[in-house]
Amino acid sequence: MAATAGPFFARHRLPLGIQLYTLGPDAQKDLDGTLKAVAAIGYKKVELAGLLGRSATEFRASLDRAGLKCTSAHIQAQGGDGTFSGDLGKLAADLKTLGVETAIMPTARFPERLGGPTKEEGVGGYLRRVTSSLSADDWKANADFLNARGKALKSAGIKVGYHNHNFEFAPVGSTNGLEILLANTDPALVTFEVDIGWVAAAGVDPYAFLAKHKGRFTLMHVKDVKADTKGNYSFQMDPAEIGSGKLEWTRLLPEAYAAGVRGFYVEQEPPFTRPRLEAAKISHDYLASVKA
Repeated sequence: MAATAGPFFARHRLPLGIQLYTLGPDAQKDLDGTLKAVAAIGYKKVELAGLLGRSATEFRASLDRAGLKCTSAHIQAQGGDGTFSGDLGKLAADLKTLGVETAIMPTARFPERLGGPTKEEGVGGYLRRVTSSLSADDWKANADFLNARGKALKSAGIKVGYHNHNFEFAPVGSTNGLEILLANTDPALVTFEVDIGWVAAAGVDPYAFLAKHKGRFTLMHVKDVKADTKGNYSFQMDPAEIGSGKLEWTRLLPEAYAAGVRGFYVEQEPPFTRPRLEAAKISHDYLASVKA
């Protein structure tokens, strides 16, 4: 009975991870120091959002010094080597060096017809423009892209996945982008990482969403949002440390586990109201104590 009533992560023997995007400026300045601090907080693994100018070998050495594992990494869809559009053989070799088992595409691949960002709109305006312009055919092309990369990397033992924001929930006819991806990707080749904070920011019920898609989401970004976050499809949210927002984690964690999620990574969006490592500790300590 005591084991059944114990903290969620300890009871399921799940190592709690953190997406290093949360600590981006800290890690860029002092990777070894940041990873050591992450391990001291109690995190057991990290998910990468880039190599911060290091080689895969150098980054792996930093992870080893901190006693951390890295089994998941975000890989951009477009660009040169190190992306899903570059040399996949080199990408696979680097991921194996790091210990990565799942390579996640963190956003959609945007068609060339939409162009790049202009000076006037900046990155945020560009993303809002292009994501609101994606058609059903664009989403199907993204599904084909993911299937092809999944097939190419399968022989290296690497699973390909997709991570949502909130724009994927914008209506596309009678459906939306995320539903098109789920319907047109091969589950044997492509998994999904649910960013539950962005699901909530889209105004979608996260509990019902997970229950609807059992078996397709194997990873989760554990992210909280303030109660005043208004549903939208344009990269807007009011972030909060885990446990201080509106999501009900005693209900959400078991729902995620029942849906098939086994990799949990804390992530927090800016702006931060306190130092990032302090925020990461607050989220970790809350989650480590949650009985669910």
